[in-house]
Amino acid sequence: MMDNERNMKFMQIAMSHLPEAKAFLEQKGIEIGMEDIQPMLQLLMNVMNDAYDLGKEENQ
Repeated sequence: MMDNERNMKFMQIAMSHLPEAKAFLEQKGIEIGMEDIQPMLQLLMNVMNDAYDLGKEENQ
């Protein structure tokens, strides 16, 4: 279950890495528009949630 405050922090982290991801794709000749940003953010947030859950499991 995703906590709202954590979700907001994850969103901020994802947004801070978005320009780097966009630049990487554009170097590869892949243009991304605003409609592509949302699924990309969701992917980054899914990764962070999985990593968070793993860390939580390992600390139990």
